[in-house]
Amino acid sequence: MDIAKYDQQMQKAIVYLEKEFQGLQVGRATTGLVENINVETEYGIMKMNGIALITISDNSTIKIEPWDKGNAKHIANAIYEADLGVGVDNQWSFLFVRIPALTQERREQIVKQVKALWEETKANIRKIRQEAMNDTKQQLTTKTISEDQHKANEASVEDLTKKMNTKVDELVKNKSDEVMKV
Repeated sequence: MDIAKYDQQMQKAIVYLEKEFQGLQVGRATTGLVENINVETEYGIMKMNGIALITISDNSTIKIEPWDKGNAKHIANAIYEADLGVGVDNQWSFLFVRIPALTQERREQIVKQVKALWEETKANIRKIRQEAMNDTKQQLTTKTISEDQHKANEASVEDLTKKMNTKVDELVKNKSDEVMKV
């Protein structure tokens, strides 16, 4: 059994978690907060980073310069609808997204989001683990591998799962600590 296939799938789950963490407001400006927001334009729904230049002006301000100035209103609406808890100043040729200081209540809400993402990622890893276990059991049933190889495969899958879960736990702890830091 090729364990690398399952390793790669679990890595994708972790990459997804890290990408979602970039979209969380943690009290400072980051392009990840807005770049993946879907914006409804005359041409259809597009990602923010596909229709505008996104830069950081300072620790609390993101500057968005739409390539088509007519999209400024659509971008402002999309940011508002994303409910990020930020202020949008539409200057028509560009927008400023102001990141307010986080209140304790908002920090706790963000930590809840982090924990929800943690549970989702853990569930994905469990699903991949189960798929790998079923695969090795199938191989044993069809007698393409021996009992010893089956046990070795199961041990490898368990080791991989523990390693990935530890990595996810570490990422979540670091993100939670970052959010709660005043």
